[in-house]
Amino acid sequence: MRVAIISDIHGNLDAFRQVLNDIDASGIDAVVCLGDNVGYGPEPEQVIRQVRNRNIPCVMGNHEQAVLDRGYLDWFNPAARKSLQKTMPLLSEDSINFIRGLKSSLVIYQSRFVHGFPPDFIYTYLFQASKDTLKQTFREMKERLCFVGHTHKLKLIGFDGKVSQHIRLRKGIVNHFHKDKKYIVNVGSVGQPRDGNNNAKYVIWNTSEDSLEVRFVPYDIAAVVSKIMAAGLPKVHADRLW
Repeated sequence: MRVAIISDIHGNLDAFRQVLNDIDASGIDAVVCLGDNVGYGPEPEQVIRQVRNRNIPCVMGNHEQAVLDRGYLDWFNPAARKSLQKTMPLLSEDSINFIRGLKSSLVIYQSRFVHGFPPDFIYTYLFQASKDTLKQTFREMKERLCFVGHTHKLKLIGFDGKVSQHIRLRKGIVNHFHKDKKYIVNVGSVGQPRDGNNNAKYVIWNTSEDSLEVRFVPYDIAAVVSKIMAAGLPKVHADRLW
């Protein structure tokens, strides 16, 4: 079975469409989304509609939670807060109801899926976890694999029961999982990568081969930049795409 894991689309419909085209051409059996479908980008409603139309299982991201409860807006920096405030009126009632039904984590395919950090933290970044926190988390984690997003950067952390190994993920088939280790996989971002490469990113987990493939997908960045500026969204979120 080949499972595509996507995250942090952030209203970037152009990038998402190209990723979906790549998924459709790659013989994928299932797709899971790790949240933050909205915020930063100009077409959040259209992104959520695509997720809903394809029945993609999805968890709650911090941007979705802020849409539901404005009390969370104080967590965000001023530009992100402004983007969310402009995002909210763009969402239909159906999309709000979809967001309202999202859970903080999912366990499917005998693996865990969460936006921030296991077991179900929405706002905690992977890089914030100390060595001791990582060890404790791995030891308590019942699943062998956990997929996260939130940082917009690709990363793999393996744990053999004593030592955690940090691996920077690169394009292509980069790892075969060891059956006696546990892993946390940060899948990067579809809509706003922050790893020095401006392609949309997602990963494919091959359950039969127990392997991980990282996909880089180009899209029309200039078109999205124009849409962000036309929507009156913060320029910093357009500049970051490059």
